[in-house]
Amino acid sequence: MRLLGRALNSFELPDEILSRLDSALAHDTSLHSAHHSATLHQETYRHCWLLPDGSDLTLWEITRRGAPGDETLHEVYADPEEARVAASRAPFGPTEWHTWSSDDEPSAADLIAEETVPHREYVPDNSADHARRLLRRAENEDCPREDIADLLRNAFAHEITQAFTRPGLRATAGIGFALYEHAFLLLDGTEVSLWEVEHTATPDRRHMCEVYETEGEAHEAMERRARVL
Repeated sequence: MRLLGRALNSFELPDEILSRLDSALAHDTSLHSAHHSATLHQETYRHCWLLPDGSDLTLWEITRRGAPGDETLHEVYADPEEARVAASRAPFGPTEWHTWSSDDEPSAADLIAEETVPHREYVPDNSADHARRLLRRAENEDCPREDIADLLRNAFAHEITQAFTRPGLRATAGIGFALYEHAFLLLDGTEVSLWEVEHTATPDRRHMCEVYETEGEAHEAMERRARVL
């Protein structure tokens, strides 16, 4: 009832589906896909119910919101193909429009900033365990605090991107740096990133992993290693 009550298009569902849901015994909800960009946060959820006759019934929910604080819009579909098409089309909600007065034109910097904010393609794949393993292999003493580890126990989807690569400070010594962003989506919809530095700037040139809370801290760590070399 809560799902149908918040969906803007629930009236489009066939009556047969509504009557079958009345007798549902149990249900499960999982994240199917997610898209996060500067102007749109969108997730698709799969809701599956177990019915008394042993069969199951699946509905697909799409949630959309623009900037933080904007209203979240919900749609629900019984057909997965209809849900896929709905998720791929441009939304027409009020959060997707930008209004500029003639005296307040956006600057080039404003437009560039919006264009360069990367979107997220989160994958639900044991994300809390991925965060735990990432923090466990960190060898730096100033790795993320315990409260960050506690927060990431609520992660249910994540994305890994290579943010920076420094192939060789001393090519003959085989020394290199790489920086990865591990972005996590939490149950409440917030996002948390950890920054992983992988390098071989060690006395014996072995591979070492360090993890930091911010990109700035990660870059400073690489610079420190480079100065030592």
